[in-house]
Amino acid sequence: MTLRHALASLLLLGAAPSLAAGRVPYGGELRVAYTAPAEPPEPALADTPTEATLLGLLSRPACNLTQDGHASPALAREVSRPSSQVVRLVLPSPAQASALTRAWTRLLGPEAASPYRALLFPLRGEGRQLSATGDTLELALSFPWPDLERALCHPALAPPRTVPAALGPFSAAGPNAVEARLAWTGGRPYVDRLRLTRTDERGLSRLWSTQEAQVVLGVLPDAGTPSGAALYATYLAWSPRRVPPDFRQAVESAIDREDLTRLFVRGPAVPMPNLLPPALLPQAQAPRPSAPPQPQAGRKVTLLYDTTSEDQRAVAERLQVRLHDRGYAVALEPLPRAELRARWAKGDYELMLHSLLLPPVPGPALAVVLDAAGRKDLLGVELPRIGALADPVARDTRARERALALAPSVPLLPLYTQGLALRAAPEVGGLTFDAQGLPLLDGAWLQPAPAGVPGARR
Repeated sequence: MTLRHALASLLLLGAAPSLAAGRVPYGGELRVAYTAPAEPPEPALADTPTEATLLGLLSRPACNLTQDGHASPALAREVSRPSSQVVRLVLPSPAQASALTRAWTRLLGPEAASPYRALLFPLRGEGRQLSATGDTLELALSFPWPDLERALCHPALAPPRTVPAALGPFSAAGPNAVEARLAWTGGRPYVDRLRLTRTDERGLSRLWSTQEAQVVLGVLPDAGTPSGAALYATYLAWSPRRVPPDFRQAVESAIDREDLTRLFVRGPAVPMPNLLPPALLPQAQAPRPSAPPQPQAGRKVTLLYDTTSEDQRAVAERLQVRLHDRGYAVALEPLPRAELRARWAKGDYELMLHSLLLPPVPGPALAVVLDAAGRKDLLGVELPRIGALADPVARDTRARERALALAPSVPLLPLYTQGLALRAAPEVGGLTFDAQGLPLLDGAWLQPAPAGVPGARR
């Protein structure tokens, strides 16, 4: 029995387990405020860190990836390898097994084509022939891929939250609240209920200052503000058929990633000079190249970006200014995220900003990035060579080496990567981040603040 199971059992029985300093976890309602657009129905589109956190309250993927890189069961009750190239998932019921199968089939289909489909590429037939037998899914691999279990923990592989068979640590309890699920695989959440308030940045500040929110997600980081791993990466993608061969050089010579990140992007954010984020591939910034010969002035291109992202809007406007100095007249076209991804899937774009929540494992992350770059053909070449290495350290090293080697040949320029920062009231305990950089709200508890303590919040 896990510690959480033990504590939850005591809580249900009315007992109060003692913790350090005499404080005890108890139920009740936790008030959470956040800034984000309305959550998209598809997990593959709910991929900002805040959206993925909220999705995870009601619908989890097969597993969770802990900070030490271990895949622990989430939606699945059991994740095992009966043989080297077969992964078995045992779900809580046949309904959950069917829901997960349908979600993955939809992710791989032409209507909802997504770069996150690359996470399933190692499956035989790329997972297109998946079927469940009762509550069990047998996943056969086309080639050795020891990182499959960790890849299956990505939030994009969860069933849509609107599906009745979706399952998470909480269940919906009205439009702005969720309630603890007693039989959740990882153990019943400590709190009974989360009250969720979606607001803007100004409202977030007000709710915090008036103590109407105990946890606020998406705050600007300052000293001591906890934040998760910066794995929400933004790239500039282009169609090689529609821009000159020296376009990469023109962009690289025009932008300063440090300035872009500091002045135009909401933190926590860091410059990303390589295909993989610094959290996965530490690397110093390379010198900026010189500008290519000036092309004919007024070369017209259109840059697509996510209309729901203020960061993408600011970055798009900055690129518009900087590329003007290189002879490009850049028209900006904001699109809803679903339409943006649809245009990507069809190759119907000249330039676009592409933001992705990358897995915290180099091999699967490289797979997603290569697919996003329009080089799905490279997956069948690169992934088997990476997966052939049984040692995880050697495998991660090979993935990093290939990311560096392939970067100059793919039409995708890394710009910056972001994490999620939060602020929690003193009475909130147990808040941690998983390896994906997402806060685990189901692990939080409320602890009574001693009377008379300055700064204690109700």
